[in-house]
Amino acid sequence: MQLEEIKSKFERFLRQKGYKITRGRFEIIDKIADYGPHFEIEELVRWIANQNRSIASRSTIYRTVRLLQEFGAIREVIKLGNRTIYEFTAGKPHHEHLICVQCGKIIEFYKEEIEELQDKVCEEHQFTPLNHRLEIFGICSHCKAKSHED
Repeated sequence: MQLEEIKSKFERFLRQKGYKITRGRFEIIDKIADYGPHFEIEELVRWIANQNRSIASRSTIYRTVRLLQEFGAIREVIKLGNRTIYEFTAGKPHHEHLICVQCGKIIEFYKEEIEELQDKVCEEHQFTPLNHRLEIFGICSHCKAKSHED
């Protein structure tokens, strides 16, 4: 899904829910798309402020991220200590994450075998899945190599 299509659907979502449609909300979508796939809200707020303070206030960014979550374009993907990491998922296929606990690097991956196994387990238990996520925490190859240098 292209960014303009996401914005168009988000505008319809806002209208249906009775929320205000503001230029700032759509500028925030552009900034999130430019920022990268994973972010903490506070990092995003600082990054946007450094780019252009007039785009939106901190509270507007937080509210817009929450609305984008409700809309389904952003999801909380990782809880790591006291950090919550979000992902701009609009237009992206489903995938899982490897998370380095030392440097915080996030590696995305997709394995059909994992998806098939999850479907099989749900079927065996007559369980209807609504959503899922797989996070594997460990040490990335870079941090592992660094620890062997010390």
